[in-house]
Amino acid sequence: MQKVAINTEYITLGQFLKFTHIISNGGDAKIYLATTAIYVNSMLEQRRGRKLYAHDVVKVANKEFEIVSVDETK
Repeated sequence: MQKVAINTEYITLGQFLKFTHIISNGGDAKIYLATTAIYVNSMLEQRRGRKLYAHDVVKVANKEFEIVSVDETK
């Protein structure tokens, strides 16, 4: 599982997809979410505005990511 560190309270799912280079720009998020199964904490998610907090787990394209706070990586 790959860890993704954020320095804010949360990151939206659309921002996460762009940050992890799964999509190339924010405009692609809506289409990507409509055509690809993405799970947040084992629940299917299709909202690009879904807020992801530390310890959330995102599964997309057979990869798993855990959101962690920058403070946890020190």
